Amino acid sequence: MTRDEIAAEVVEVLSELADVDPAGVTEGSSLVIDLEIDSLLMVEIFVALESHFGVTLPKDDLPELQLVSDLVTHIDKHLAA
Repeated sequence: MTRDEIAAEVVEVLSELADVDPAGVTEGSSLVIDLEIDSLLMVEIFVALESHFGVTLPKDDLPELQLVSDLVTHIDKHLAA
């Protein structure tokens, strides 16, 4: 799976769970500021992404994920492992 494919699927999950317009989500979008995702919703998104991509993402990494691109990179890294 390419990074662009991962990014498109991450945006899809974010748009569904955070109720945001996918057209307004870029890899540079801030999860908290631009998409207004709080900590509880972020955990829900994390679990949904794990299920969607079939990977286990360490919850300890959550605080480091600030941008959509951080999520994409994190998932890409775990898919490659």
